[in-house]
Amino acid sequence: MDIILNKIHSVFKWSYKDCFKAIIGTFLFAIAINLFIVPNKLYNGGILGISQLLRSLLITLFNINSTIDISGIINLILNIPLFFLAYKYISKTFFFRTMVCLVFQTLFLTIIPVPAKPILDELITCVLIGGIIGGFGGGMTLSASGSGGGTDIIGIVMSMKSRRFSVGKIGLGINAVIYIICGLLFGIPIALYSIIYSAIYNIVVDNTHDQNICSYVMIFTKEFPEKIINFIKEDLDRDVTFWEGSGGYDKSKTFISYAALSKYEVQRLERHLNELDKDAFMIKNEGISIDGNFKKYLT
Repeated sequence: MDIILNKIHSVFKWSYKDCFKAIIGTFLFAIAINLFIVPNKLYNGGILGISQLLRSLLITLFNINSTIDISGIINLILNIPLFFLAYKYISKTFFFRTMVCLVFQTLFLTIIPVPAKPILDELITCVLIGGIIGGFGGGMTLSASGSGGGTDIIGIVMSMKSRRFSVGKIGLGINAVIYIICGLLFGIPIALYSIIYSAIYNIVVDNTHDQNICSYVMIFTKEFPEKIINFIKEDLDRDVTFWEGSGGYDKSKTFISYAALSKYEVQRLERHLNELDKDAFMIKNEGISIDGNFKKYLT
């Protein structure tokens, strides 16, 4: 049993505490969707929002009457090609963690029954509670280094291809299309309340999990760190300070590069460090406080 658990840990590079936390986050998100959002015929953003639109279309065309919300299953199917993008362009660890979170999210969205009528009379109250619970759950999953896939994968891959893109920009674009369709098909009030829910959800996510967790890195190299400096400046749009030191053991020349980065920028640097300098090693520290002129990007 220990061998199996150690093998799982080596593949996912995930502590049991963080894995459990991410799964609880997906459960809270599903609670918010199935109990407060779907009964009021409102729509989520992202790939799940597209899945909900397809679900509504299928129900209308085939007159399906069920307490099971099939949007979770549709969401899983739509994410399958995105899994391959995550595996190829992001990392195997991100792929495995996303797969775990999405499988549990699909399970919870499927087994939690959707009430035939809203459990609260006030629509705005449902929107507030749904946004708070869903945002808290989404923030828990992110803070445990998990991901629900969808636009996260598309945004990360696109941002790796071009600095003109980011997860935030891609998500906003997709959500704009979803809510325009909602307004055209189901009326302006549905679209507006869905937008309000989405705004509350994202505010709570940001307060539960700071998308710009501040970190610093120190990178030690024997050769002049030109490639590393250029990567931090050009690909991460950050500045870097470096100086020359001496090794304590053999007194050899050593270059130390220092940069303040967000958590996700550190992850990008980690992915490319070996190809930038295979002999370099990096020290990092997360959760630090940075004041002054430090740009925070929507990631």
